[in-house]
Amino acid sequence: MNTFFERRYVIGGIFITLILVLLGRLFYIQIIDDKYLFYAKKNAIRQEILFPDRGPILDRNEKLLVRNQLVYDITVTPKDVKGIDTLEFCKLIGITKEEFVTKIEKAVKYSRNLESPFDKQLSPQLYASLQERMSEFSGFKVVPHPIRTYPDSTAAQFLGFIGEASENVIAKSGGYYHRGDYVGISGVEKAYETVLRGQRGVRNMMVDSRGIAKGHYANGAYDTAAVSGERLISSLDMRIQKLGEKLMQNKVGSIIAIEPSTGEILAFVSSPTYNPNLMVVGPARGGNYKELDTDPYKPFLIRPIMGTYPPGSSFKPLSALIAMQEGIITPQTTYNCPGYYQAGNRRIPCFHHERHGLVNLSSAVAESCNGYFDMVFEKLINRNGAKQTDTTFTLWRNNVAKFGLGSRLDLDLPGENSGNLPKAKFYDKLYHRGGWRSSTVISLGIGQGELSATPLQLANIEATIANRGFYYKPHLIKSIGSKKIIKQEYTLKNYVGIDAQYFEPVIDGMQRVVDAGTAAGAKIPGIIMCGKTGTAQVSGKDNSVFVAFAPRENPKIAIAVVVENSGQGATWAAPIASFIVEKYLRDSITRRPSGIEPEYYMNANLLPEIINKISPAQKAKADSLKKLKADSIRKKAVIKSAAKKNKTVTDPKHTAAIKPKANE
Repeated sequence: MNTFFERRYVIGGIFITLILVLLGRLFYIQIIDDKYLFYAKKNAIRQEILFPDRGPILDRNEKLLVRNQLVYDITVTPKDVKGIDTLEFCKLIGITKEEFVTKIEKAVKYSRNLESPFDKQLSPQLYASLQERMSEFSGFKVVPHPIRTYPDSTAAQFLGFIGEASENVIAKSGGYYHRGDYVGISGVEKAYETVLRGQRGVRNMMVDSRGIAKGHYANGAYDTAAVSGERLISSLDMRIQKLGEKLMQNKVGSIIAIEPSTGEILAFVSSPTYNPNLMVVGPARGGNYKELDTDPYKPFLIRPIMGTYPPGSSFKPLSALIAMQEGIITPQTTYNCPGYYQAGNRRIPCFHHERHGLVNLSSAVAESCNGYFDMVFEKLINRNGAKQTDTTFTLWRNNVAKFGLGSRLDLDLPGENSGNLPKAKFYDKLYHRGGWRSSTVISLGIGQGELSATPLQLANIEATIANRGFYYKPHLIKSIGSKKIIKQEYTLKNYVGIDAQYFEPVIDGMQRVVDAGTAAGAKIPGIIMCGKTGTAQVSGKDNSVFVAFAPRENPKIAIAVVVENSGQGATWAAPIASFIVEKYLRDSITRRPSGIEPEYYMNANLLPEIINKISPAQKAKADSLKKLKADSIRKKAVIKSAAKKNKTVTDPKHTAAIKPKANE
């Protein structure tokens, strides 16, 4: 009996404990843990992401270069797709049932529970008709998306394009980007992505059991508005940008122009170019991308910052400036040019073996005398004796590097190349330490050899000379946002270590280049332009190079033009540069004494011939097919010969019928 009563208390205690645990759990679920409240709300509340407009991009005169256009994407959550009329849905959005199945399988592969893209870029008209019936198709949703359009169809490599975020971009975004989001892929769109993309908003909608919206949750108290991206005012001047693209059509090369007093880039032409509207996100984009990407002339290559070229004679003024600063020469230093320069056992000719006779600094620049600048380079490298070649070469290289060669200028655009300014250790490795002298690398003194630069670097050197010793960091975006914020780094002067007094004799020579020298045909009436032609020797036909600034006093524009494989600098690059300069300074192009006109250069086709290189395997296959064809032709000839011998009919019609064709 006592045992029974003892068990009763134990059993009662167990029940009381269980009740307390259950009550505690209910209290935790309902009062403390809001997870189940979230799940309940999720069944009744649909959260919609509001995508902001990307910030517009304008030129320096606030002309719109890029604008937004609203399109509509369809997203799908596979687990919610239940009991829909598939054929009717396919008919509404204009796809086949097979395409529907493929798209669903792709979405399931990504996630059955997460929302992902199903179809892109519905027109506003299709969206209007579809929106009324979306409640019939559970699991699908229409999401508005702004995309880019380009009213002027210009400056493609500068602007870049947007595209769907890759898995890598999504992973690095810290949860900001999701599948189907658009991001900047190249150009300014990529460089200023965080500024242009804006801030997303959220809208919480009450929905019924069928998913039909019934109004804002809590009257919109928890909604947030989308904030548009900041607008960017670029430094480009569309007048000369468009002119430059016309002048460079059917040519390979680039034009880059800089305002010396600010470092702002006025023109950024890369040729061949393409219509940026071809890269707008949509059904045709994939095919357009493939066609452009496989184009042998590489329109996606941003030549002003990715292309590297020997500077050629355009490098000579820089050599002279360094030599004067180091006290190696003066403006009065002369050289008697016999048509070549003897460097050790090497004889380096002037361009056309012309004899310039007695030249000083200014006349050597004007006449582009190789001998004079080879002499200057050897004096610089040999000043401490042959045994100190490594050391003095490094000093020379450091002085050249101050002008921005051999390193990136950190332009606000991805993909910039640093060019090549070789170090002493490069030649130590090539010839062994102590095994090379100034005569070994003499071609560097006239901008050849291993030296290479981007057109941006060449234009920046001209801006430095125009400023008499300093440059502002080149940049493409003039200001950000409505407050027109300018980055501090773009307001700092970068000095190159050359006293201002040494620039005048060099500039005298550069003025003579245009007034009466190698670029006299590009002279602009009433505008003093100071320039330097360059005919950079490369494999194949030479590159035409011209660098300049104008006017001489208070320069407003510095420019570099490169036309690949087209010959002398004076023939193509100089005239093209002169048209850009005059258009910028006067907004017109006057008739020139030389008779040159823009239309001639616009219509000229200088595209180099594409030589298709084939692999050994492809060559072997081609040779095999060629041999097979030859054997086949030979067999046919034997058969026809035998038939001719056995033929008894002499009717001309029959004779013609068995006669071998001419092309066989």
